[in-house]
Amino acid sequence: MASPRRRIETDTPPPRADRCRLMSDYEVTLVNDNMQEFFVRFKGPAETPFEGGIWKVHVELPDQYPYKSPSIGFVNRIFHPNIDELSGSVCLDVINQTWSPMYDMINIFEVFLPQLLRYPNPSDPLNGEAAALLLRDPKNYETKVKDYVQRYATKGAADEAGAESEDDDDLSSVGSYNDDDEEAQPAGQMDDV
Repeated sequence: MASPRRRIETDTPPPRADRCRLMSDYEVTLVNDNMQEFFVRFKGPAETPFEGGIWKVHVELPDQYPYKSPSIGFVNRIFHPNIDELSGSVCLDVINQTWSPMYDMINIFEVFLPQLLRYPNPSDPLNGEAAALLLRDPKNYETKVKDYVQRYATKGAADEAGAESEDDDDLSSVGSYNDDDEEAQPAGQMDDV
């Protein structure tokens, strides 16, 4: 079996190249010319509510790749029971638990992720709202997925996804979650100590 370094070089784009050898059908963007961290532009599978969507998927390969699975996460929003809507984390056994060195990036983007979108598993959700809606009302689930595709999975949305500062990713403000058209107000005042 080839060394991890050799396999990383085979499965990922060479520095300053537009495409990697194995993934020539995908737009791949390296992060700081690092062959172990990159973004892949992923299209929703045909004949699903995700069809027509374009997502920016963040991939990180550990030093032990292919013996250890890559970290995969959607950067722009997606409504799916097995994908966390805010963090983009993916709940997929083949990546998280049953990974094999026989798998490569092509398996992830041509088989595993399309199958996940085609056949969601609401019994093991990362997004409880999506799972409950799929179980309770599949037609409304499909409508909401299509709405998310139109709002968050366009080429422009994929281009802009992740462009904001990573420092701001984990910050939130209670006042910012205001559904009304009113100006957001702070949640409360802190007393001077």
